[in-house]
Amino acid sequence: MLVFIARRLVATIPVLGMVAVLVFLILRLSPTDPAAIIAGDYATTAQVEEIREKLGLKRPIVEQFVVWTGRVLQGDFGESFFFKKRVAELILQRVEPTLALAVSTILLSVLVAVPLGLLAAWRHESWLDRVVMGFSVLGFSVPVFVIGYVLIYVFAIKLGMLPVQGYRSLWSGFGPFAERLVLPSLTLSVIYIALIARITRASVLEVMGEDYIRTAHAKGVAESVVMVRHALRNAAVPIVTVVGIGIALLIGGVVVTESVFNIPGIGRLTVDAVLARDYPTIQAVILLFSVVYVLINLLIDLSYALLDPRIRY
Repeated sequence: MLVFIARRLVATIPVLGMVAVLVFLILRLSPTDPAAIIAGDYATTAQVEEIREKLGLKRPIVEQFVVWTGRVLQGDFGESFFFKKRVAELILQRVEPTLALAVSTILLSVLVAVPLGLLAAWRHESWLDRVVMGFSVLGFSVPVFVIGYVLIYVFAIKLGMLPVQGYRSLWSGFGPFAERLVLPSLTLSVIYIALIARITRASVLEVMGEDYIRTAHAKGVAESVVMVRHALRNAAVPIVTVVGIGIALLIGGVVVTESVFNIPGIGRLTVDAVLARDYPTIQAVILLFSVVYVLINLLIDLSYALLDPRIRY
């Protein structure tokens, strides 16, 4: 097990290295002068030269990459041109809302999608199965921002049950904190629920024809026990896999959802940085999302042995 963990950690190094190279080249290989893009259309020649000097763009590109990588490894992503703050400080200020939204979305999605997929497999080809599959198709088809605006119109404007926008820290009280996470979490979880429910249904149906399921039925084991302890447990590996893959959807959805609900998280920071052509911030956010995605997939790989005793590392 320790050898496998070590190998997987070593295998992530080339992946993160390629990500770092691509992120570095976003600015340096721009078809136009990066300093002129950052400075804006009305900048003077002196201002453009100042930015070029500050970014080290006059040095050889290999030297620029070595210096940039060394700073990144020390947690120094430079200074934001738009926000006039250190990029690391900006990210730390925005982590809590994004983390709260991501965790609440994952919990809501798993708690809803797995039972839905299990029920659809249990009542295969019934009206319940068709409803769940219809919801899955709808969840994949409707864009996240459309779902967000519909929920705002229904629950915030028409019914007045929930606030429209904003975020409250957990330290200000659990009530205001949870109240402002309901609509964003629902919005972001729709596509995630659709994905996990479909995979759960397909995985459970695949194991329903196995010998141990028939043996459990022949022994008179209750249907609920067969579905949960035998079918769902043995179908857990593909379900956990798709949860890890869905993190990519979650990362993209956070950017849109935080913009719709005006949540001051990393997703909203990404949008602001792109609109302001704030390259240091864009580079830092891409690197952060990449590292998180790689580490989550590593944890998913390690969980296989816990879910399926037949898997050994």
